[in-house]
Amino acid sequence: MQKDAYSLILEAIDAGLYKPGDRLVESELAERLGVSRTPVREALQRLETQSMLTRDGRSLIVASLDHNQLSDLYVVRGELEGLAARLAARHATAEEVRVLRSMVREDRSLLGGDPKALSRANKRFHKQIHLASHNRFLVQQLDLVHRSMALMATTSFAAEGRDEVALGEHDQIVAAIEAGDGDAAYQALKTHISRAFETRLRVDAGALRTR
Repeated sequence: MQKDAYSLILEAIDAGLYKPGDRLVESELAERLGVSRTPVREALQRLETQSMLTRDGRSLIVASLDHNQLSDLYVVRGELEGLAARLAARHATAEEVRVLRSMVREDRSLLGGDPKALSRANKRFHKQIHLASHNRFLVQQLDLVHRSMALMATTSFAAEGRDEVALGEHDQIVAAIEAGDGDAAYQALKTHISRAFETRLRVDAGALRTR
């Protein structure tokens, strides 16, 4: 199935090919994606209405999140992710739990390596929990939240020591889901998101000091 211009541009932002503040030029995107300018124009308009892009004069640039927006996003993410873990503890199949367990085991091979690779693995892990909730409306809302996460220029895995701690937290989340303990799963995932937010604030503060 061929992806449309909207999906391709969104994936490029999510992959960090276009970062907050980067200008998106219709003609350049059309050439890069191998599509005509009309679907690119429509995709850019759609992304602007979704606040993924913002105006800078006559140009469209990838939006960025200020401190308050970042805080609001993590509050919503913590609650929705926690709910997904709670529902996964109730509804996840044995096969889904085994997949989650194998993800944690395989992701340990990435420790101390590329933070971006760990970030991608982290997204896969969280997506699997969303799907294991077996609630399509919740999955849709979490997709929106994670789309906005692409507007952050750095990953919390860039912080020294965060990768190993995060995988330990993943292990606790999976253990709670495996045990069918919804309350523990909710709390474990919410704590995981809270610590990720704290780490991101530290990373961003460090970036400000080095400017």
